[in-house]
Amino acid sequence: MNAAIAERLRAAREAHGLNQKQLAALTGGQVDNVQISDYEQGLRRLSVESAVSLAEALGDVTAAYLLCLDEDQPKLVLAETEERLLETYRATDARGQDVVLAVAEYVALGSMEDTTRRKRRARAKLRG
Repeated sequence: MNAAIAERLRAAREAHGLNQKQLAALTGGQVDNVQISDYEQGLRRLSVESAVSLAEALGDVTAAYLLCLDEDQPKLVLAETEERLLETYRATDARGQDVVLAVAEYVALGSMEDTTRRKRRARAKLRG
């Protein structure tokens, strides 16, 4: 059971793009990053109190889900701009979807180091 709980907690945290310290901070000090690490490794049993704190910090899962008492997957919550992007992507044909992905990859790579080759590849996709 600890392994299933560990996987649910890790997946929920990663879905939010958070590391363990960031998630701990969102709990307001009720759960620290060492505890989260222990929960995710299955080394420590997740208490109801900690599950509630973590669920509130994550916002889109319930304590029951984290504790494997509820089998329903949490609903993915998208920001309005994410919903618009997804709707636009789905409304286009295959070529349009390739362009949307190429543009997104190009923009995402803009802040990363060593992106010249990747940017050229993305530009080629846009032209091609």
